[in-house]
Amino acid sequence: MGFRSRSGKFVFLFLASFLAVSVAGAQVTVSKPVKLSIIDAAGNLQLSKPVIEAFKAANPNLVASIEYLKLTSPEVVAKIRAQEMAGSLENTMLIVGLDAIGSSIEDGVWEQIMPKYQSFFPNLEKNYLPGAKKAYDLMKGYGIVSVFCPGGPLLTYNPDKVTKPITTPAELLAWAKANPGKFFYARPANSGPGRSFLQGLPYILGDKDPKDPRTWDKTWAYLKELDQYIDYYPTGTAVTFKELAEGTRWMIASHIGWDMNQRILQIIPSTDKAFTFTGQHWINDAHYLVMPAGLDKDRRNVTLALMAWMLKPENQAATYATGYFYPGPAIKDVPLSMASKEIQDQIRPAMRENLDEAVKTLPNEVQLDYKAMATAFDMWDQLVGSKIKK
Repeated sequence: MGFRSRSGKFVFLFLASFLAVSVAGAQVTVSKPVKLSIIDAAGNLQLSKPVIEAFKAANPNLVASIEYLKLTSPEVVAKIRAQEMAGSLENTMLIVGLDAIGSSIEDGVWEQIMPKYQSFFPNLEKNYLPGAKKAYDLMKGYGIVSVFCPGGPLLTYNPDKVTKPITTPAELLAWAKANPGKFFYARPANSGPGRSFLQGLPYILGDKDPKDPRTWDKTWAYLKELDQYIDYYPTGTAVTFKELAEGTRWMIASHIGWDMNQRILQIIPSTDKAFTFTGQHWINDAHYLVMPAGLDKDRRNVTLALMAWMLKPENQAATYATGYFYPGPAIKDVPLSMASKEIQDQIRPAMRENLDEAVKTLPNEVQLDYKAMATAFDMWDQLVGSKIKK
């Protein structure tokens, strides 16, 4: 289109068309629908993929397509760094545990979301459950907590082989000595249950400072002694449940979500049982939504809108699905009754009264901060992990 200026010259104006959509209370403007590329390094898509697909269906003016990739935690930072160095960011959002970010949180790899983009997340901190709020604080604004689980440590076992519940680390050690190769846990750097087991022991054993791995004299001594009776440490939790189901192992380190999920999916028999240690502290677990630094404005804004969408109460209710991160919601006032009948019918039969009671009565702790976590992983690898096997 054009018009005549005062000088008489004909001037053309080229006007770009923009699409403006209100999502989760935020106004999102894009020049054209974008492609989203989402990396899952936490096994979270079994909870969140239907919610993400619903976002795409509800916002065709924002989202052209969505690509999903699954990576292990150690692969995440290297992949994003390589893209940033090449000046070509392909991935737009990552779903991760704290372990996948580690010390890179302040290295410029990730976009600091809060408080810069707080217009997408009004009253975020007030809306979080207390444990989810503590997990959120660890990320210093670089990640949004999307799901929350009381965590572990927990031991899941075959009651035909383990006839007496283990109540203390000393009893576990004695049992492992009497049944070499039958207890199993995964490398903590790659496993939520492995991390819960590692971080829970200092509270039970009475180490000087459970938040400082360098003071865990009792824990490191205990794990080195227990190591004598463990065949190897897989680099993923799924292997531990597979070998429990096969009968290769009789007892494994677990946590509430994994224990429920693997029974719902019939990976292990519904008759398998689980117990906590006497006097333990829960090591809470959370998944985070993070974003690479340097995304173009359109993809960045749509990604932020997606994150906000995932925190809506009705979408949080979907995170009860399959029990993988039971209960799941990170936001207050999202009871199981808000979930679909299909989800409720899966969850209710798999609930364990003893664990629900333990969640109510035992103290809970946030995980180590990312620097202490990296130290704990390094020390475990050096002191214990010589038998790591993929």
